[in-house]
Amino acid sequence: MSAILVTGANGQVGFELRRSLAPLGTISAVTRAEMDLASERSILAALDEHKPGIIVNPAAYTAVDRAESDRELAMAVNATAPGILARWAADNGAWLIHYSTDYVFDGTKADPYQEEDVVNPQSVYGESKWRGEEAVRASGAHHAILRTSWVYGHHGSNFLKTILRLAGERSALNIVADQVGAPTSAALIADVTRAVIEHMTASRAPGDLSGTYHLTAQGSTSWYGYAAHIVREALAANVRLALSLDALKPISTAEYPTPATRPANSRLDCRKLMDRFDIALPLWQEGVDDVLARLRVAGN
Repeated sequence: MSAILVTGANGQVGFELRRSLAPLGTISAVTRAEMDLASERSILAALDEHKPGIIVNPAAYTAVDRAESDRELAMAVNATAPGILARWAADNGAWLIHYSTDYVFDGTKADPYQEEDVVNPQSVYGESKWRGEEAVRASGAHHAILRTSWVYGHHGSNFLKTILRLAGERSALNIVADQVGAPTSAALIADVTRAVIEHMTASRAPGDLSGTYHLTAQGSTSWYGYAAHIVREALAANVRLALSLDALKPISTAEYPTPATRPANSRLDCRKLMDRFDIALPLWQEGVDDVLARLRVAGN
């Protein structure tokens, strides 16, 4: 197996990739201090040092609302850096696994989005991720772009952990109920990434696997439904909360304005990924329950 370089080693997905990819061989997991995606010089220096045969890039600028006023940095990290990684990969015969987002779509479609649907990002973050995708595709590198949504894990900051914290502090909570998607665990993303890499390296025509794929847990819910599941499971496990389930109230997006526009429909059709790589994806509740259990064991 070729040497693997993982960016964003301390992020939610990067943390899980260090676990899932370890059996595949030599893994170099770099942090921002070791590879600053806002600096071309830093990126190329790290690539030339490690000389990976596979680059896995979960690092990204993910502060969706802050990106509206920090466009330059968001574009540097999410749009320009993937192109630098991809061109190095093309020049050196390496593969690039890159992650993208439901935010490339405007969320107005009634059904789950397919990979070939027209993109129409409504935020700086969404635009930056779309531009990053395009740079990867234009590079000529063998690549897999994995679009995902509503990422969470037991490591790092995310919606699940925020809801647990707020439910322990507040006696009432309002959550948006008219945006729908599939909560997707960082562990699932990392495990699927390993399966994709294994298929690529085993294939006699790995270039045929290059492309864009949707990767989320199965099923869907609203942010309110997601929060209700978290609170319900915590109460069932006798976690001491200040919040009762009845005090969790659904509200509309209009009642909770944010600087960046969120897609109302973040559902992604994952059949292409499942068919191409022979992967079965679990229901979103399974991953959430697993992380809740791990947090209880860890005492977080």
